[in-house]
Amino acid sequence: MERDTEVQAQRDFMYGELDLGSLTIFSGSFINYGYWGELEPDREITVEERTASQAELYRQVVSRLEPRAGARLLELGSGIGVGAALVAREFDVSVTGLDRSSAQLARAGKANADTLEALRGRLSYHRGSVTEIPWNGESFDGVYAVEMLQHVDDLALVAREAHRVLAPGGRFATATFFAPDGADTAPVADLIETVASGVDVITPVGEFTAALTAAGFDGVTATPIGEQVWRQFDRWVAQTEYRDSWGRNWLRCYENGWIDYYLVTAVK
Repeated sequence: MERDTEVQAQRDFMYGELDLGSLTIFSGSFINYGYWGELEPDREITVEERTASQAELYRQVVSRLEPRAGARLLELGSGIGVGAALVAREFDVSVTGLDRSSAQLARAGKANADTLEALRGRLSYHRGSVTEIPWNGESFDGVYAVEMLQHVDDLALVAREAHRVLAPGGRFATATFFAPDGADTAPVADLIETVASGVDVITPVGEFTAALTAAGFDGVTATPIGEQVWRQFDRWVAQTEYRDSWGRNWLRCYENGWIDYYLVTAVK
C-alpha cells in the first residue's frame, strides 16, 4: 500500500470509527484546540468553557469573511457539523458543509437535526473532497476551514479549488497550525505522534500563503494567534485523562518556535 494511502486511512479512522469529537480532549462535538480568552489561574477549566473556546475559534475565522446576511458559505471539513450550524445561526448565512467521512456526515445529520429543520435549507452537509470540490465555479461567497488543512497533503490544490468556487470578491479564511517560516520542524515529529505518522502535516505558513497567491488570491494575510490557543489548551489537557500524553507537547513545540497557530485570509 502507498504511504499516502495508509496515512489517509489513519485520518479516516480518526474521524470515522474513533469518533475524535467524542473524546474529552475536545468536548462539545467540536474538534479544534480553541481560541481562548483570559481565565482565572489556579482553578479547573469547565467543560462549558472548553466548548466555548472551540465555538469562538469558528467566530474568529468566519468573521474574517465579513459575510453579509444571506451569503453562501462553504466549510471545508465540516465534520460533525456543529460549527457549520453555529455559523448559519449566528451569522444569518447559508452554510454548506463538505466532508469526506460518511460516518461524520451521519453524525452531523443527527446532531443538528433541529437546526436543519429550523433553518429550512440554509444548512446542509455533503460528502466530497476538499481537493476536488463538487460544485461549479463561483458558487460561494466565502470558503472557510477550521483546523483541518493540516490533514491535507496538497494545499496548493486546495487553494486553487477554493479560488475556483468563490464568486468574484469572495473571501477565504482558515485557522490551523503551521510552522513559522524558517523554523526547524525536525524535533516536532519526535514529540507529536500524529506528525510522526503523517496524519498531521506541518507546512511552513509562507508556503501556504504563496500557494494562495499563486492560485489568484489577493490580500493574503497570516496572523499568528498561538498565544490565544496553546497555553490554555495545554491547561485543559492537563486536567483530563490525557494529562500524561504526547498532546502536552504542543505547547513545548510552540514555546520553542517550531510551530504556531495562524489565521490565514485571502480575497478573490
